[in-house]
Amino acid sequence: GEPRKFDPKFRGPIHNRHCTDIICCVIFIVVILGYIALGVVAWVHGDPRKVIYPTDSYGQFCGQKNTLNKNKTILFYFNILKCASPVVLINLQCPTTQLCVSKCPDRFATYIDVQASYRYRPDQWNYFRQFCKPGFNNPRKSVAQVLRDEDCPSMIIPSRPFLKRCFPDFSTKNGVLTVANQTTFKDGRGKTRNVTDLREAANGINNVLDARSVGMKIFEDYAISWYWILIGLFIAMMLSLLFLVLLRFTAGVLFWIFIFGVIGIIGYGIWHCYWEYDHLKGIPGSDLTVYDIGFQTDFKVYLQLRQTWLAFMIILCGVEVIIILMLIFLRNRIRIAIALLKEGSRAIGYIMSTLFYPIVTFLLIAICISYWAVTAVFLATSGEPVYKVMANQTLCKYANLTCDPETFNTTNVTKLCPGAQCTFAFYGGESLYHKYIFIFQLANAFVFLWLVNFAIALGQCTLAGAFASYYWAYRKPADIPLWPLFSSFGRAIRYHTGSLAFGALILAIVQLIRVILEYLDHKLKGTQNSFTRFLLCCLKCCFWCLEKFLKFINRNAYIMIAIYGKNFCTSAKEAFFLLMRNVVRVAVLDKVTDFLLFLGKILVAGGVGVLAFFFFTQRIPVFAQEVPVLNYYWVPLLTVIIGSYLVAHGFFSVYAMCVDTLFLCFCEDLERNDGSTAKPYFMSASLHRILGKKKLSPKKA
Repeated sequence: GEPRKFDPKFRGPIHNRHCTDIICCVIFIVVILGYIALGVVAWVHGDPRKVIYPTDSYGQFCGQKNTLNKNKTILFYFNILKCASPVVLINLQCPTTQLCVSKCPDRFATYIDVQASYRYRPDQWNYFRQFCKPGFNNPRKSVAQVLRDEDCPSMIIPSRPFLKRCFPDFSTKNGVLTVANQTTFKDGRGKTRNVTDLREAANGINNVLDARSVGMKIFEDYAISWYWILIGLFIAMMLSLLFLVLLRFTAGVLFWIFIFGVIGIIGYGIWHCYWEYDHLKGIPGSDLTVYDIGFQTDFKVYLQLRQTWLAFMIILCGVEVIIILMLIFLRNRIRIAIALLKEGSRAIGYIMSTLFYPIVTFLLIAICISYWAVTAVFLATSGEPVYKVMANQTLCKYANLTCDPETFNTTNVTKLCPGAQCTFAFYGGESLYHKYIFIFQLANAFVFLWLVNFAIALGQCTLAGAFASYYWAYRKPADIPLWPLFSSFGRAIRYHTGSLAFGALILAIVQLIRVILEYLDHKLKGTQNSFTRFLLCCLKCCFWCLEKFLKFINRNAYIMIAIYGKNFCTSAKEAFFLLMRNVVRVAVLDKVTDFLLFLGKILVAGGVGVLAFFFFTQRIPVFAQEVPVLNYYWVPLLTVIIGSYLVAHGFFSVYAMCVDTLFLCFCEDLERNDGSTAKPYFMSASLHRILGKKKLSPKKA
């Protein structure tokens, strides 16, 4: 290619800069303002209480303050048998009157029986009346009219609240399903029904609510154990810092101890799996397969199967063999990586503030996630109550049509369909805003991805600028400028917001396409069209590769932007060709460094994970009394493990960025300079000795 023109007076990151990619910067600012406007509109229209609280037939929340339902927090279904109909799954709403009550019924009773005995058993009438419409107290009204107008339920059944709704209190006695020790009940319309009818009805609603119930239990677990999770994450932070400090002084020794430690831990894991596998031999039920027992929320069930331990053992053996083979084939290249890590840790030692920069990125991303989640919830709950005609007669032509409860009694519907009611159905709307909610949700997701990628880009560019100023200091540390991190951050924001937004935009578009493809794949799972599935799979794979490639290009483009201050496209092109000219070094150093840092993350996450496992399963005697009682102990455990991995990733990403920046600067240094007094090298002597000695003498004679 054409030889590059170099500035002979170049001495590190350029300070006389100009703004780059201004058009993209303007678009980015306009989009942010639009995003704020979208959030405000969603905030005005939305009401998250619609998700949390059940709603009665009058469109009021159960437990809503300053209403008649203030102390009535539970939803009661007049005729739960109607919940078995397929309509429930279509409208997510039972075709029966729903009322807010303070407590669920605790006995069997029918309206016919209670009405017949109200004179000499007023206590029974008063008890039954609390499940009737508010203000109804007319036992003389004929049973037929009461049931037609749905003033009262035809029957009540012993129930208990589940997800703030009254469900029949089922129990199994000698393998037979019962409610309050009874297998049959009167339905209040002259028939005796079996309890299994109630089961079908309850399942109709349960299918809708099951997912919510697991969600609520997980939420409860978080509410109880959040501070222990925070302690776990704090330990992970201290371990990560300790790991980086140790790496600075003893990268080589620590690495080999670390490698043999990992091999030893996996070896112990293999032995433990074999011991468990052998120990379960002959125990009844242990020879069942995972397929036989299906999906269980209690993980302990799987640990009683031999097959589980055999699978663990095979996986660990595979990992062990791969690690040992990699060590054998990459041993010389690992030495190079260790030297580069030492140089990187020296740089971090001089600019210690860089270690805590990921906190800034984390806070920016946390703000983005919070804003996106809140906006998404408010958008999803920004419908107005929609009321529909609910008719007892199946032939009513007005059934399921929308209606207005205030004017309903004056319409023809009540005359043509006696007993028809205008009841709350769901939250939605017909206005322009409500029609485009899906588009708003997509826009919300897209701008969220753009902002997150921008926050990451800003972090990469800031760190690259700081580490480049270390590399291009001729005398280290004397020539390193004052406050290199803050200077670099200021340069990135002031001059390169447009370039960073441009890189983030390209990545956000690809990520949004990937999200849409995942959504389509999820929707088409039930279809048998294998060609469509194959096409989707190929597209997902292609876009995954494209995203990985773009992340690599962006990262190196941001390093070039930090050094030279050129626009995004020029920087990306120069970085790409510079890396292509040093492709073997890139492959070796990049991958080995990534491998080292990945092992560090695994060690931190694994160490904290094991500690959390022993803590939450009450195996640490000192803390046994402190352990909270949980529905699923894997909820905080997984949170701690994933959180620890992310904390370690935050700290180690600084190291990775440091190594990448130093490597790119090193390649530039080799192309610009030849080690003469006129063009001296800027690299440290150790880096020169390790990376340069084999390739310098013939080329730079």
